[in-house]
Parts: sequence; structure tokens; C-alpha cells
Amino acid sequence: MDRKRSDAAAGQAWNIYSETLQADAPRMGERVRAVPRMLKAAMRGDYKGLSYKTLGLMAVGLVYILSPLDVVPDVLVPLGLADDTGVALWMAAVLVRSAGDYVRWERGGRPKVVVGDIAG
Repeated sequence: MDRKRSDAAAGQAWNIYSETLQADAPRMGERVRAVPRMLKAAMRGDYKGLSYKTLGLMAVGLVYILSPLDVVPDVLVPLGLADDTGVALWMAAVLVRSAGDYVRWERGGRPKVVVGDIAG
């Protein structure tokens, strides 16, 4: 990843981590434990805070990471893992942020849904 993208990814990671430190926000461990419940609830249609579009993109991302075929070959180019890393970081960010929204929803709140936002 180039420096600008690396800084942006680090900034996004810091924003998500900072969110977990707010007084009423779900902590990181609680979010991680909520991910399987959130995915099941979203797939059943019980939880509307994570769209099928986002779930589909995450599934494609997982297949891309696990696939031996890459846009940037891992073996030929030393930086070939950067594209996989970028996809993995995006998926982690979506899951952590969405899991926080899900935990708040479980507590009786409403999920934060932004029309057109693939992050839920």
C-alpha cells in the first residue's frame, strides 16, 4: 500500500478503536463476540443494520483473499499481499463497526442505517 492509503487505513482503524472507548459504546471484545450473532441475525432478516449487499461484498472479499488467483500476484510481486491486506482491513473495519451497531440494537436501540452505505 502506498503511504497515503496506509495513513488512511491507520486513521480508520484509530477511529473505530476510539469509538470502542466511549462511555456507552460496546467494547472491542463484546463486538468480536457479537459478530457471529450479527451475521446470523442479518442472514435471517431479523437485523436490518447489515445489508445483503454488504454481506455479499464481504463474501466476495473472503473468496478473493482465499483464492490463489489475484489481481496482483502474491508470488510475482513482493507487494502482492497488499491487495489482500487491504480487503482484509476493509472487512475487519466493517465487521467491528457493524458489530458495535448490532450490540446497541440488541440493547434496545435501533441500528444506524445509512442509505447507500455498504458498511451497514
